Amino acid sequence: MIIDIHGHYTTEPQALHSFRDKQLASLADPARRPSAPPDISDEALLKSVEPQLKLQQERGSDLTLFSPIAGLMSHHLGNERTSLEWARVSNDNVHRVTQLYPDNFAPVCQLPQSPGAPPANSIPELRRCVEELGFVGCNVNPDPTGGYWTGKPFTDREWYPLFEAMCDLDVPGMVHVAASCNPNFHGTGAHYINADTSVFMQILQSDLFKDFPTLRLVIPHGGGAVPYHWGRYRGMSLEMMERPLEGLFDNIFFDTCVYHRPGVALLTEVIPADNVLFGSEMIGAVRGKDPDTGQYFDDTKRYVDALPITAEQRHAIFEGNARRVFPRLDAKLNARAERVST
Repeated sequence: MIIDIHGHYTTEPQALHSFRDKQLASLADPARRPSAPPDISDEALLKSVEPQLKLQQERGSDLTLFSPIAGLMSHHLGNERTSLEWARVSNDNVHRVTQLYPDNFAPVCQLPQSPGAPPANSIPELRRCVEELGFVGCNVNPDPTGGYWTGKPFTDREWYPLFEAMCDLDVPGMVHVAASCNPNFHGTGAHYINADTSVFMQILQSDLFKDFPTLRLVIPHGGGAVPYHWGRYRGMSLEMMERPLEGLFDNIFFDTCVYHRPGVALLTEVIPADNVLFGSEMIGAVRGKDPDTGQYFDDTKRYVDALPITAEQRHAIFEGNARRVFPRLDAKLNARAERVST
């Protein structure tokens, strides 16, 4: 099985975007506030994911971990109430898609974070998604301000109640920022990569995993700049924390959302195969074709297929690691296999 751990609902129906437009407009004019969640039919949902299903089939993946559009989480807009309402609507629609296509998608939730709000306030929505709707993971935004980073570091004790809940529920978190409202940082080209790298460094400087030995975090987009500068971080870990950097491998994992073969090759040369999970984020940040190859940049399975690694390592990247890092996904797949066998 080929499991893509990094997929977003980037083909949402227009009705959902219209709801969001009205919701944001109501911040200035309360009369424009939507009276109810968007009324989206199953047929509209089915049609909306046809592009995702088509690419799954064409590129050879089987299952995508599916979450709301990361850029449109936009936690910097509005207030806590705005974020909670938007997160619930977005998560509910992801859940419906995964119910319509349970063999193709498994749900990962957006949290209702907001600048200045304690991360603990996101726990009820996390528990609702996991315990009531069967979600297998969550996306955690380390910078709800949208690129200004005015909050506390990801390793501050302010985050600990959320991490405790994640450990209690046995769900990992993908460290994923949303849109950038800082003109200095392009969203997908700078802010995303900055965040991946910054959070890794914050973790390196902390005792986070001493306090939470079972916490599992996925650093997306190939880990930002981390694999390329692995020697720098190894040296810093030894000098600043007097411990080998490799000790983080029990808790930190990287995906393959790196859009060229040499980048994925570097990732797997530096990071052990047991810590690399296949991901594409297809129909996302880079949607075009590479003129040199004629292939889509985000067809990352091609890059993994081309790696000079063993069959066991390839299986770990494509399936085994995802089932280990996302145990609730593993339980779903085992239950499905048992139903099929009977």
